[in-house]
Amino acid sequence: MARRDFDPDTIGPDGRPPVKGKLFSIENEGPWRGSLSGETIGASTTILAYGNDTPGDGPRLHVHPYDETFVIVAGRARFFVGDQVLEAGAGEVVLGPAGIPHRFVNLGPGRLQTIDIHHSARWIQTDLE
Repeated sequence: MARRDFDPDTIGPDGRPPVKGKLFSIENEGPWRGSLSGETIGASTTILAYGNDTPGDGPRLHVHPYDETFVIVAGRARFFVGDQVLEAGAGEVVLGPAGIPHRFVNLGPGRLQTIDIHHSARWIQTDLE
């Protein structure tokens, strides 16, 4: 299916060159595999790679002053976002809106792997637990 969402003649390059950055190393152990600040590559988002093999484990309750989008790459998770509880699996996406405390846990069986997109050029977080 062909798309034409905008007219390419109405926008030009902003002068930034293409940039490559490293998010994680496959040799890294533990749940936090790595992060890449948007500031490092001149982008408006920061990316985190998270994963764990233990059902019930996950990040502590925290909050950001910007939206966070979670992409579930493998496994299943239960997300607690404010007073809402959402379950999501591989191929699904969950939004944690700005200012709403959130956390998630691995539902198992097996590995939970996520890519977490922070809608900010740098990672800003307050842990609540």
